[in-house]
Amino acid sequence: MNSMYFTEEHNLFRESLKDFLKKEVVPHIEEWEKTGNIDKSIWKKFGDMGFLGISYPETYGGLNLDTFYMIILLEELQKINSGGFAAAVWAHVYLAMTHLNAEGDETIKQNYLAPSISGDKLGCLCITEPFGGSDVAGMRTTAVKDDDSYIINGSKTFITNGVYSDYLVVAAKTTPELGNKGISIFVIDRETPGVSATKLDKLGWRASDTGEIAFDNVKIPASNLMGEENKGFSYIVQHFSLERLIMGVNAHARAEYALEYAQQYMAERTAFGKTIDNFQALRHKLSDLYTDMEVCKEFNYSVAYRLNKGQYVVKEATMSKLKSTQMADDVIYHCLQFLGGYGYMEEYPMARLLRDSRLGPIGGGTSEILREILAKIIIDGKEYKPTT
Repeated sequence: MNSMYFTEEHNLFRESLKDFLKKEVVPHIEEWEKTGNIDKSIWKKFGDMGFLGISYPETYGGLNLDTFYMIILLEELQKINSGGFAAAVWAHVYLAMTHLNAEGDETIKQNYLAPSISGDKLGCLCITEPFGGSDVAGMRTTAVKDDDSYIINGSKTFITNGVYSDYLVVAAKTTPELGNKGISIFVIDRETPGVSATKLDKLGWRASDTGEIAFDNVKIPASNLMGEENKGFSYIVQHFSLERLIMGVNAHARAEYALEYAQQYMAERTAFGKTIDNFQALRHKLSDLYTDMEVCKEFNYSVAYRLNKGQYVVKEATMSKLKSTQMADDVIYHCLQFLGGYGYMEEYPMARLLRDSRLGPIGGGTSEILREILAKIIIDGKEYKPTT
């Protein structure tokens, strides 16, 4: 492991996590992939081990560890070959909980962040809408002030943990006429009257419960507002760098897993009297793919290092997601080809990897949107600055 970024303590943490996943998660993956329902007891086990709180303050039960512990968590989750389960974990820990920690007041942190770290509550982040997609500013969900309450109306879609989570972190327009400057962020209990969810059927990520959520005159206390009213868009943008880096890391990790599996398979599979890793066309292609993966991985580590130092890495994180997710799709496509007919069979890992990986260039901002953001930075000289 790269000693530039990972210490002995990091390596011990990785081994502990791998042992935990092998014992507590891997035996259940096939069932969860078939049912699309992750046993909720696993969250408490994750919480008891401290894995849900590695990036959060000790005050709320977290471990307050550096960014590379997060990297280890993301990487090892990709290597159990369930993009859906991995997404359920990181969507809870680094989408929903990030907002709780950054914008929630003390009461919200005690009522939602602390039980999220312990594994007693599971969260989801609700931004994308049926008519909005990557156009966050175009959202239609509204939150109308009513004395000491807000009334929420609208819908969200493609929400990871959208069906079985205990609470929802929701973006809604409090002042629609202000466009993206009129968005606010709220936390809403799942059991609040007027909240309903429909489970979506997906190509991949089958273990996760991706949902479409409707809010029909949902009344919540004004105290459920997180941060300042109408500052929600800046909060969302503030956290985009983390989400994009996460998806970049996920991509290089699943590509690495695919290459390791393919290399092992090629060393055992024989054709024409020799193992297929001796055929130049295959060994040279694998070398190219491995090089692409390593370049992305090293770049992602460098971005994580800068993020850990408190730098604002919106450009670099955007590049991470754009390039790494493309790379992963390409690597996994060719690794499936290395396995021939077996690559197409469900009992081998490549079919699921291929399906799960395809979400990479779509979720968390499509590749097309990311290219335009980068064009604005590189060509137009636009500067993105952290929220003050």
